Amino acid sequence: MGASASVPERSVHQFTVKDSSGKDLNMSIYQGKVLLIVNVASKCGFTETNYTQLTELYRKYKDQDFEILAFPCNQFLYQEPGTSQEAHEFACERFKAEYPVFQKVRVNGQNAAPIYKFLKASKPTFLGSRIKWNFTKFLVGKDGLVIDRYGTMVTPLSIEKDIKKALEDA
Repeated sequence: MGASASVPERSVHQFTVKDSSGKDLNMSIYQGKVLLIVNVASKCGFTETNYTQLTELYRKYKDQDFEILAFPCNQFLYQEPGTSQEAHEFACERFKAEYPVFQKVRVNGQNAAPIYKFLKASKPTFLGSRIKWNFTKFLVGKDGLVIDRYGTMVTPLSIEKDIKKALEDA
């Protein structure tokens, strides 16, 4: 199932993104892994809970073909004001994140990152595809297709059962 006419890719594995230092990273390296893709921010009221729980989930499932991919975003009240490298350092130093933190992206609008256009088109909500706030999460299966989308208020640990199920599915 293609995401939309404007997004020809059929899987997250077909995208290239930039790491926090600006180097290209081909998402095909994540084939065969369950992914939790999250737009993150360091100065948000949801930062502490989300980063703490993301780190906990990652430590628990990283050896079972699970990856968390964090994309800093400054679109919501400028709550990720620093550089991509500063966002990476914040996650790694303050929350001991061992998962990748990528280059800052836009998640909405004409200049939204292509991977986010795909994610949103794959799982729109009843209010449309627009991401409403920081820490929106997309669970992606081993095949690179979006399984589900979770809003800001859904904590990472509350979707652990969905992650387990995705890891069990072939």
